[in-house]
Amino acid sequence: MSEVRLPAEPRTEFGKGGARRTRRAGKIPAVIYGHGADPRHVSLPAREFANAIRHGGLNVLLTLDLEGDEQLAIPKAIQRHAIKGIYEHVDLLAVRRGEKVTIEVPLRVVGEVVSGGLLAQENTSVSVEAEATHLPTEIEVSIDGLQIGTQVTAGDLKLPGGSSLAGDPEQVLLIIQEAPTAEQLEAETAGVAEELGIVEEKPAEVASTETENAQ
Repeated sequence: MSEVRLPAEPRTEFGKGGARRTRRAGKIPAVIYGHGADPRHVSLPAREFANAIRHGGLNVLLTLDLEGDEQLAIPKAIQRHAIKGIYEHVDLLAVRRGEKVTIEVPLRVVGEVVSGGLLAQENTSVSVEAEATHLPTEIEVSIDGLQIGTQVTAGDLKLPGGSSLAGDPEQVLLIIQEAPTAEQLEAETAGVAEELGIVEEKPAEVASTETENAQ
């Protein structure tokens, strides 16, 4: 996994006003939790943090330079503006080298669905326990050769070395379903339209002919 060094500054302003001023200064309000210590309020450089997430993934390991000390941490919860896409707040979990932590790891589906099949992805991530400095950024799941009706569970995954499943091995992640026919799709569309009260309009030429006949 990636490890990125970032400067972190203590934050003394709180509340919405303080958070807005922090963001206007090009920084992200953040809080560091963990190891039974009191939460520490800090700010991170927005551009550098965004680059760390872009290249290292959501489970990137951060080495924070904080008042002359180093603190290892991983993002635990990230708030992002729905429209602007900027990072608004970050919760960080303090970790130590050699320590085991539980994280959600994204799934990356590779391969082609069998002819006549349709992929239904029930979950986009899986809960995994791993050493803090060797957290997987993603887990690859191949669907090549999987027949219609196949279910892929968490227990079927091939996990990276040093990682173990933290959740339910019976959790269904992917299902290869039978793709609907054109007739089934048409019937489903018609049913939805009927439920919504949408009436199909007659073509203009037909409507015109009906009007002439009525005269």
